[in-house]
Amino acid sequence: MPDTPAAPAPRSAPTAPAPLSAEDAKLVVLARGARGRVAAVEGAAVRDQDGRTYAAASVALPSLTLTALQLAVASAVAAGASRLEAAVVVTEASTLDGAGHAAVRDLAVDAPIHVAAPDGTVLGTVTQ
Repeated sequence: MPDTPAAPAPRSAPTAPAPLSAEDAKLVVLARGARGRVAAVEGAAVRDQDGRTYAAASVALPSLTLTALQLAVASAVAAGASRLEAAVVVTEASTLDGAGHAAVRDLAVDAPIHVAAPDGTVLGTVTQ
């Protein structure tokens, strides 16, 4: 096993923000809460095919590093989700991390991924 960490996945730039549905706005609130509870770099939330929501914060341990979006997707899958309807990541970055993007796309090629600032302002949406 190599001693050097893998190169970070490329980041995706969101398109211009569009008005959110009430359900997607709820994901922003959940993601902000997850981030704020532990003062994490990022918070994320996803909604599955049954309308259930999962929120998570980024994890950075010596032996484990996960983006908030990866952990939210993993939580959904662990609870039995087979498809995602939407996702939100709250971050200080203006782009979506590649690893989180890929995790969402594993379950939904068309689900919008909204990128929001820590204050909840939606910066844009990644649709591809």
